[in-house]
Amino acid sequence: MILALLASLALAQGDYAPGRAGTDPLDAEREARVQRLGKQIRCPVCQGVSIADSPSSMARAQLDKVRELVAAGRSDEEIYQYFVARYGEWALLSPSKQGVTSVLWLAPVLLILLGTLFIWLQVRKKPAAPPAAEPAVSTAAAEEDPYLAAVRKDLQQ
Repeated sequence: MILALLASLALAQGDYAPGRAGTDPLDAEREARVQRLGKQIRCPVCQGVSIADSPSSMARAQLDKVRELVAAGRSDEEIYQYFVARYGEWALLSPSKQGVTSVLWLAPVLLILLGTLFIWLQVRKKPAAPPAAEPAVSTAAAEEDPYLAAVRKDLQQ
């Protein structure tokens, strides 16, 4: 009972930082590198948020893993590959522009070019010749129509 009370007091005083237990703090330069790398890795819980910006515990754990890899002397590419190997290309906020993803990067540009070409061709197209004028209805034929005669009579009144 006393041991549980002491543990809760230690937690309340901030002596314990979850995810940081057993790791030495990094110098300012390496911590800045951890934050820069964390801004490029997607949080698996949040939509479109980096692990450096996410408040989720999973993102904190992943940021601690980045911190651990930086402390171990891994390069930026090795750290990115560590997360890609475990979570796929989706783990990066800015996926590589190779293979299948190159199509996704080029598709918007291609669609804009095709749309511009289509609009340009439509503007340059010569207008179609006006339709031939319909032959005028002779007034004699119009006079013979009983309904037309009735309308004209009503209009005159």
